[in-house]
Amino acid sequence: MRFTKMQGVGNDFVVLDRADFPPETSFPSLSIRLCDRHFGIGADGLLVVSRDTPGAAFRMQMFNPDGTEDMCGNGLRCVSLWAVRAGWLEGQTEFTVAVKDGTRQVRILEVAEANRAALVGVDMGVPQLAAEQIPFDAPLGQRIAQYPLTVGGEEYSITAVSTGSTHTVIFGEVPTEGVFQRDSPLIENDPRFPERTSVLWATPFGDNGFRARIWERGAGETLGCGTGACAVGVAAVVNGLSDAGEPISIISKGGTLKITWPGENQPVDMVGPAHLIFVGDFGL
Repeated sequence: MRFTKMQGVGNDFVVLDRADFPPETSFPSLSIRLCDRHFGIGADGLLVVSRDTPGAAFRMQMFNPDGTEDMCGNGLRCVSLWAVRAGWLEGQTEFTVAVKDGTRQVRILEVAEANRAALVGVDMGVPQLAAEQIPFDAPLGQRIAQYPLTVGGEEYSITAVSTGSTHTVIFGEVPTEGVFQRDSPLIENDPRFPERTSVLWATPFGDNGFRARIWERGAGETLGCGTGACAVGVAAVVNGLSDAGEPISIISKGGTLKITWPGENQPVDMVGPAHLIFVGDFGL
């Protein structure tokens, strides 16, 4: 089995071409095997690309290390670079990619290192702020902003938003290692989130920037998260910590993403890097 290993701000992925596999292939099961860092290739997720969607340059499916299907902004940038390398785009620098919840508009801003690296911009769609859209167990239409959530005996003021995936943002000081490791999975699996949630601990930094420590649902701690960075940017505007329309720097352990959200009913824009790590073969 031929695969490509890629990363975007430290979020690493195994990328596969759907055409290389029989129709009955279980990609959730394959993701569990391939993402294992001891007995597989090791990754934060599996990305499966295919050219089977009319109106789109290609389709991306993303599977977490536990096999659940999800949406991934860093993965979207990575597969866009993969498509450049594979010759799928035929010189296009702006194109449409089909994803789990619709389509995303992508633009290649720069390609470097002999097609091993790229700077990619993505229209990430309109963020969902109502409880039933996130989803979160609260009255229809309610926004989950500065909402008191108690887990493990601690109360947190959370802002929850869906940017293609469910995210919970907590603004404040950098959490201690014990708090991060103990309470992140408790929040992820809180029953008020019927589909679980990723958790972003966001600390203001510099001029319109936030340092984020990331706990992704189905994966645990990761170095970066594209949809999560979008969620931090949206939550910052919702809570009056940043101005709508101004670029916001989201700095994680793996690097920096630039997020811009014009405000209500407008899509989020994300700009960040994608890198090839290596290409290899794995025996199934």
